[in-house]
Amino acid sequence: MDLRSTGSVDPEDKGSNPSTEPSIGELIERRLGRRAALRGLVGAGAVATLAYERLGSSALAQSTGPSTLTFKEVPHSLDKTQHVPEGYEAQVVIRWGDPVVADAPAFDPNNLTAAAQEKQFGYNCDFIGLHPLPVGSTAGDRFLMVVNHEYTDSGLMFAGLGSGRNVNLKASKPQVEVELAAHGGSVIEIARDGSSWKVVPSKYARRISANTTFEVSGPAAGHDKLKTSADPTGRKVLGMLNNCAGGSTPWGTWLTAEENFNGYFGGDAEKMPDAKAYKRYGVSKATWYAWSQHVDRFNVEKEPNEPNRFGWVVEIDPYDPGSTPIKRTALGRFKHEGCTYAIAKDNRVVFYSGDDERFDYVYKFVTARPWNPNDRAANKNVMDEGTLYVARFTDDGKVEWMRLVHGQGPLTAENGFNSQGDVVTHARIAADLLKATPMDRPEDVETNPVNGRVYVMLTNNTQRTEQQVNRPNPVVRNAHGHVIEITPKDGDHASTEGTWSIFLVGGRPGIDPGARYHRAVTENGWLSCVDNCAFDSKGRIWIATDGAPTAAGIADGLYGADTTGYGRGLTRCFFQAPTGAEVCGPILTPDDKTVFLAIQHPGEDAGSTFEKPSTRWPDFKDGMPPRPSVIAIVKKDGGTIGS
Repeated sequence: MDLRSTGSVDPEDKGSNPSTEPSIGELIERRLGRRAALRGLVGAGAVATLAYERLGSSALAQSTGPSTLTFKEVPHSLDKTQHVPEGYEAQVVIRWGDPVVADAPAFDPNNLTAAAQEKQFGYNCDFIGLHPLPVGSTAGDRFLMVVNHEYTDSGLMFAGLGSGRNVNLKASKPQVEVELAAHGGSVIEIARDGSSWKVVPSKYARRISANTTFEVSGPAAGHDKLKTSADPTGRKVLGMLNNCAGGSTPWGTWLTAEENFNGYFGGDAEKMPDAKAYKRYGVSKATWYAWSQHVDRFNVEKEPNEPNRFGWVVEIDPYDPGSTPIKRTALGRFKHEGCTYAIAKDNRVVFYSGDDERFDYVYKFVTARPWNPNDRAANKNVMDEGTLYVARFTDDGKVEWMRLVHGQGPLTAENGFNSQGDVVTHARIAADLLKATPMDRPEDVETNPVNGRVYVMLTNNTQRTEQQVNRPNPVVRNAHGHVIEITPKDGDHASTEGTWSIFLVGGRPGIDPGARYHRAVTENGWLSCVDNCAFDSKGRIWIATDGAPTAAGIADGLYGADTTGYGRGLTRCFFQAPTGAEVCGPILTPDDKTVFLAIQHPGEDAGSTFEKPSTRWPDFKDGMPPRPSVIAIVKKDGGTIGS
């Protein structure tokens, strides 16, 4: 999430973790300072040493080097429109305000209503998931597309609010009601017609908003800390908030992850009985929105437990539009960036998540029982039982996954944990007690289906001081982020052990201390502020960025790189977003012929307003505001992405 239009401090910049454990930056410094001894730990497999020796060029090369990606690189830019490689085209699939359900009214930016928005594509699209039609199909020409709607920009949505730090606080009650409706997610059906992707009418189409009824399952269901005046059972919640990245399950459901939920709540949190827990989760009277002025459940003085009902992983069945979304509390409550699965050797399912804040942690959840590939219904509640873990990274290149289980270690009544419901509700506090490793803002955590490794996107941490890491460590005041690669022990994702290595460190080589890539990276191939990632069928990584305009003076974009072989770590620029926009949710079709991207908050620049936005992408029509959209990028000759 990026609040450029408001002039606010990025909410993840503040940090709320008091831990004194060695940070990941400190561990990186130790490892890189012992290069000769640890060379074999930096990469995995036979190419490790070669890959490492190609990291960290002092000057930018002009050749493409040994990359298997052969497209003509897009030059770095920062302007009003998008840029794709020569021979490619970008198609707008769906925009904010476009119809989702059959009776949705036409989009009218000058007459927004909550009733209309509940039927239209929501704001600030983020995660994208593809679910084949029919179920189990491998044709790859028809999908249910699921999309998260993370947050809203009041000053770009509504006329007359202006810009500045407090613009979101100016929204009226009817405007707040529109914002509530614009959050959540959308389910649409898309079909490929030749080389074009189109939204088609569908019985599966659905809007989910901050007003939709959700169930609560798992250890926190019915917990006293989840009970409110509107829901004395603690088992029914209205809506999901700030859904950032996400994932899927092997049985075909959609996982959507609640991230910066804290910013929606107002009231004086410091005088409440749970003030300590509020502080650890970032809930304060410095609210980001006007919601608490108009809707009582967002005022902690009136509904002190309402914040505890957010910050979860939500499971939704896109194939059943009448189903109730379920908040799966066994996976813990924190600022989930995403939730990506891998299959353990015994067929249990492992879900990885990052907690998107400076100095917070990386988690995984291992189900108690295997999933059943032959009986979809049998997997309905698989995510309600299992073990939640948090990661400790050691300076000798090892990863230890520590159990967050009530009654084990410090997670006892003496420390305020009387049940597993307490542990998952206050997962951050539990992880603090286990002395997990503070990370540089963990965002997306994805598993590579080809090499079996786990890639952690660490977006940045400008709060890191020289006292925490030694220079020339690449992550001192880490403005550009880095990527960690985890190899599970024996290739088993259920293992509590593994090794870690550095895949890359962001920034411009020769300019930003510590920037590390393949030595053949070009003047356009370096990147800043890694965020989401995806993998193609060859196991190559595609990295989307968030924050590059501020950190590096270039647009956010999409970059591809090999993860193995001689081109390992050689990032190449594939896409540049319009000004103010973030690139989210990259996902490729199974045939690698299309990559879908969510273009979030176009025009979110300082001084940009509804009346005078910094861009009118994607419509570029007078009077039409910028519209967050999902785009499809294809090669004009029908070839695969990256060729």
